[in-house]
Amino acid sequence: MSTSTLAPVRIAVLGANGKMGRAIVRVVAGTPGGALGAAVERADSPAVGQDAGVLAGGAALGVAVQGAAPAAGAADVWIDFSVPAATVAAARAGAAAGAALVIGTTGLGAAERAELEAAARRVPIVFAPNMSVGVNVLLKLVADAARALGPSYDIDVVEAHHRAKRDAPSGTALRLAEAAAEGAGRDLAAVARYARHGEIGARPRGEIGIQTLRGGDVVGDHTVFFFGDGERIEITHRASSRDTFAQGAVRAALWVAGRPPGLYDMRAVLGT
Repeated sequence: MSTSTLAPVRIAVLGANGKMGRAIVRVVAGTPGGALGAAVERADSPAVGQDAGVLAGGAALGVAVQGAAPAAGAADVWIDFSVPAATVAAARAGAAAGAALVIGTTGLGAAERAELEAAARRVPIVFAPNMSVGVNVLLKLVADAARALGPSYDIDVVEAHHRAKRDAPSGTALRLAEAAAEGAGRDLAAVARYARHGEIGARPRGEIGIQTLRGGDVVGDHTVFFFGDGERIEITHRASSRDTFAQGAVRAALWVAGRPPGLYDMRAVLGT
């Protein structure tokens, strides 16, 4: 069957008036096979009642921002980029409504992840700290490099984000460190080093450093360093627009609609 004959995937955007929310609304509006089913903000937000498309800087879409979660059946997939507490509430509500979810929230602790796992037993969820297609290709490159270079190379991850980012290190930096550790055959929990200061002595063999920079309006920069004797390899991804994350999130939404319950990542979406 031609995809042109299929009904569009109805997507609800939670946090529709945030920077990411507006970017996602714009991408949904321009993506064949997708349609904006609902746009949600806090009940006290001044955006409530406004047309989501106009709010995002585009044409009117005929979907007013609402101050409550979508009703059951209003959307096939909910997309959420917010804060951990709101994401947990969205996962519970989405599972109750029978909607698939795409979650890009970072900074989730063990308890919040357990909530996602519980919801994923009822509905399909794509959860990734970074929805960028490029970053998810980078994860594979980093794991492959760590595996090929072997134990004689020292590994550090350095990330930079805008001054308003609340969690550190970024979820992407942690995932890159996990990919490096997986490739190198190391336990990240045992070898991670999040700060260096004072008399720290020689670098322990196998250590993986994860360093954080914050300032300005940096959308997101990540570099993985492999330091060898006589040479250095740097693998870098720089995001210049939030639209790259929005495009990945919408791609994930189109992919996850109709999947069986489970917790998926962007590697599943991309088939890598």
